[in-house]
Amino acid sequence: MNSIDKLIQIFSEFPGIGPKQARRFVYFLINRNEAYIEELKNQISELRKGVSSCFDCKRYFFSKFDTQTLCSICSDKTRDTSILMIVSRDIDLENIEKGHSFLGKYFVLGGLVPILDKNPEQRIRLKELLALVSRMSDKGLKEIILGLDANSEAEYTGNILKTSLSPITEKYSIKISELGRGLSTGTELEYSDPETIKNALKNRS
Repeated sequence: MNSIDKLIQIFSEFPGIGPKQARRFVYFLINRNEAYIEELKNQISELRKGVSSCFDCKRYFFSKFDTQTLCSICSDKTRDTSILMIVSRDIDLENIEKGHSFLGKYFVLGGLVPILDKNPEQRIRLKELLALVSRMSDKGLKEIILGLDANSEAEYTGNILKTSLSPITEKYSIKISELGRGLSTGTELEYSDPETIKNALKNRS
């Protein structure tokens, strides 16, 4: 496999990128000058150095200090700690934040569980979620919102979460709700506008 085919294979692994788009990326890079390629290499290298995973919500953030363990949201004392929203990806969290309609805490699963998959712990951060919910339950957690996409894989993941969380939610009488009308079937949160998300939050059940 030559370097062109290898790069096409690598780009094809990016979310939402198929072989044709990956090939366009490669030929775009071939036509760029050496300075552009060098800058791209440097930025990719720096990306890994400056990014940390938040201890609580698991979202990725740029940490100013080596000792910084919480992102700006989790360290914000004005956020409502009685509500926790579970999302599948960092980009979903960012999209919800743009609308300023949710002021609680978040947890990023890191993906969804494929239908009929028997090992959810290998697909999502289930253990980390249970640990966070346990900590928040002792501090007055009242509601958990499943802020997932409106598709069958998200529904399957949601059922796994409800089952796994039930010992804690039943013990502390914590409500589990889902985003309501506003998100049509097949919709991904990543592509939903702020008004749609606001309505889905308002109509959650």
